[in-house]
Amino acid sequence: MSAGRIINGMSRYAKNSGAVFALKYHLVWCPKYRRSVLVDGVAKRLDQLIREVANEFEMTVHAMEIMPDHVHLFVESDPRWCVAEIVNRFKGRSSRILRSEFPVLRSRLPTLWSRSYYAGTVGHVSEESVRRYIENQTGK
Repeated sequence: MSAGRIINGMSRYAKNSGAVFALKYHLVWCPKYRRSVLVDGVAKRLDQLIREVANEFEMTVHAMEIMPDHVHLFVESDPRWCVAEIVNRFKGRSSRILRSEFPVLRSRLPTLWSRSYYAGTVGHVSEESVRRYIENQTGK
């Protein structure tokens, strides 16, 4: 996605070989039972894993906040990936790796993530509103 970030002087759209798009999602998901396990080293490693997955699938992370009991992610993707697949990529890899690197997660939870998630497009609220909301989650 990085090639073609600006079209006609506007940074609002991206393009690939077959499409021009602005697909930005606000995603939120929680650990199983909403346990507060996303702290310290787990949170740092989760941040790295989310950025690795985004880079691998050519997604752009615009904002991210990892709270002890949930994750807020503002991500942009191209049309190749549906929202369910985007969330599953993030949750699947992070669960597998975090549970192998932090055994305490295996002992406290049958699976790291709950099955549900929230996904909203930036269409009904402005991009800046989503950024501000995620940034203001720190410490809550």
